[in-house]
Amino acid sequence: MQLVALDHIQLAMPAGQEAQARWFYSTLLGLDEVAKPIQLQARGGCWFRSATIELHLGVEADFRPARKAHPAFRVTDLGQARAELNSAGIAIVEDDSLPHVRRFFVADPFGNRIEFVQVGDVY
Repeated sequence: MQLVALDHIQLAMPAGQEAQARWFYSTLLGLDEVAKPIQLQARGGCWFRSATIELHLGVEADFRPARKAHPAFRVTDLGQARAELNSAGIAIVEDDSLPHVRRFFVADPFGNRIEFVQVGDVY
């Protein structure tokens, strides 16, 4: 077997919260919403993508946010990302545990952990 790419990220969300998902992932982070396949639309949730990212939010009846497991998004300007998220009222959790990796964490509207990493930094 040879893995060639990551197809998509799946995060969970509570039922009926699609408007908050759209605000955070589309309006704030700039991902485009894409229509879910007709066969899956009744399940709720929403899907987003950019040129290099595909993120699916699925409804979980017994929803609990992912506070440790998380996606990490690379950004061209970590300072700008921090400022934009901060000005939108998103709490920033700074992290300097890896001195050669500039990063911080936020929570999406549902409490899922999201990491932002400066392009060019490597683990």
